[in-house]
Amino acid sequence: MRLWSIWLSGFALICLSFYSTQRLPPLIDQITKQTQTQKAVRDLGNPRITIFSAPFPFTGSEVADRQSLAVRSWLGLSPQVQVVLFSKHPSVFSFAEAFGSLVSVEPDIDFTFLGTPFFHSMMARSYSFKSDISVLVHPEAVLFPDFLSTLNYAHELDHDWLLVASLRNVCHFPFHLDEDGKHWRREDGKLIRSRKEIIHSQRLEQNLCDGKKLLAWNNGDLPLHSVVLPPFLYGRGVHDNWIINEALSSAFRFVFDASFAISSFHLNDEEHKSYWDLRGSNDSTSENRSWEYDGNSILGMEYGSLFYKKSNYSDLVKLLKCDGQYTFVDTTESVFHPLGYDTAPSLGKGRILRSWRKSKRSACLDALKPVNRISDCSLMDRIKPSESLEFQFSLESLLPLIADKNKTIVLAVAGYSYKDMLMSWVCRLRRLKITNFIVSTLDDEIYKFSILQGLPAFRDVLAPSDISFNECHFGTKCFQRVTKVKSRMVLKILKLGYNVLLSDVDVYWFKNPLPSLSSFGPAVLPAQSDEYNETGPINIPRRLNSGFYFARSDGQTIAAMEKVVKHAANSGLSEQPSFYDTLCGENGSNRVGDNRCVEPETNLTVHFLDRNHFPNGAYQGLWQRKKVRSACKKKGCFVIHNNWISGRQKKLERQVSSGLWEYEMSTRMCIQSWR
Repeated sequence: MRLWSIWLSGFALICLSFYSTQRLPPLIDQITKQTQTQKAVRDLGNPRITIFSAPFPFTGSEVADRQSLAVRSWLGLSPQVQVVLFSKHPSVFSFAEAFGSLVSVEPDIDFTFLGTPFFHSMMARSYSFKSDISVLVHPEAVLFPDFLSTLNYAHELDHDWLLVASLRNVCHFPFHLDEDGKHWRREDGKLIRSRKEIIHSQRLEQNLCDGKKLLAWNNGDLPLHSVVLPPFLYGRGVHDNWIINEALSSAFRFVFDASFAISSFHLNDEEHKSYWDLRGSNDSTSENRSWEYDGNSILGMEYGSLFYKKSNYSDLVKLLKCDGQYTFVDTTESVFHPLGYDTAPSLGKGRILRSWRKSKRSACLDALKPVNRISDCSLMDRIKPSESLEFQFSLESLLPLIADKNKTIVLAVAGYSYKDMLMSWVCRLRRLKITNFIVSTLDDEIYKFSILQGLPAFRDVLAPSDISFNECHFGTKCFQRVTKVKSRMVLKILKLGYNVLLSDVDVYWFKNPLPSLSSFGPAVLPAQSDEYNETGPINIPRRLNSGFYFARSDGQTIAAMEKVVKHAANSGLSEQPSFYDTLCGENGSNRVGDNRCVEPETNLTVHFLDRNHFPNGAYQGLWQRKKVRSACKKKGCFVIHNNWISGRQKKLERQVSSGLWEYEMSTRMCIQSWR
């Protein structure tokens, strides 16, 4: 009986165990779930990194190869890396397509008319992307895995930070990535076992003061700087220095130099000139180069005296890697603090806490020597006094660069008092993808402003110099002098063989009117009507608006414009009455029907545009509507003129409050769809 009871008990235990195992999930499922959980935990520890860059067009084989190698080196760092390229060139879009969702192109930023991106617009766009760490780097910079490990280490800091690194220059880089982008190989195809082989094979040059730099920052709660970023041109070597100094001065973030903790290379090819220096090949390259350089030099001088005196690179804490361990070094006190991954450093406001201890470890002390050689460079040395701004671009040199395939340009004439309205007008045209516009500047201040904003501008040396800032509105003597400049400039452009759409900067464009205006054919001048009555003729005396019209470069139009200019020169009024009296005759003697005039000597027809499509500022009270944009779009408006209101400030307030405003005056940037 005892033997049977033992057997029965054992059998019952076996059955119970079998039943229990059937009730539990399969072991493979447990292992899979455990692996997935561990992977999720690891992914949480790996920061999401977005690398931003502004590449040159992939039009030359050498440039394309170098940039392709750089981008592939970035993507090979981690699956958590995304790349965003700032460009509007078709070759960049074609390049990005090969990488799928890993590489995207962002064209919705501000560019100069030569295609150079604005650094402040790039930075503003980068803030809208959601990632843990943002990186801004030169498009030809090659990065290695130690850059990723450095970012992972910085990600553990308990304070918002900005990482700075100087790119090492190499004269020749005889290595390439394999197809999967994970392994480096020599020119003969042999695998490279260690990055030290690459480093030791190169003659490296590093200069934090003058060389190209890499910036990286965590997307935390604190900003990089406390003041508005000026509109620097990207690639001119001033913008990154400004960011570094402002970050140090504001003390919002812990700023450190990681140049000696990471491996990053940039090919220093002296024979190959930067794409940014060769924009606009229709003119001499030296002329175009000096135009954009002068603009940034002036900006550097303008902001340098205010900001660059605050700090220099001696304030930067250095990040080294000594004996496999990351170490922060304060070169001003020859103090360092070694920290491992297991303990995140505690940071004070902008500096490491004073709990650092001095040490005499030879590796780090030896590393201090090259660091000290570059730590005392002041950014004020980068800003050299520039000569007075010269008028680098003439009207004749700009026209072939700007005109469209039909040899048509859009002309705006502006003084400094209307600089903000000019920029809103420019931003709107950019939004509509209209690039064939040109700005005739009336004074040195607006010319300088236009250059810094990257506009195709030229200085009209014959324009009146005594232009009042606030008192140059309709009916004033200033207004009369300024308006006569417009017809004279239009005539000059027509004689150079280009068609002109003259648009005042207070004209808001809903859509491109050029196809409609061009359809009128030769010897016809379509112009806006200033008549405000909703019924009756729109070509009655003095109702031709000279602030919006299209003139063709043909014999009849040129002859008629010569008569207008001559009449205005001898008139004590503005040019607008001269337009009507010359083309339509005094008291409208040359009127034909309700919407036309025919000048008898030149046989030029003036066509007064349909006000439902081209309304003036008094027509149907459109500006008083709660929703001006929707009301105008419902009517099919091409444009609406912000006239029939006295005073620059009132005009500005009306346009801003209506929502028909495209420019952020505080940041000097166009209002983009992502903001």
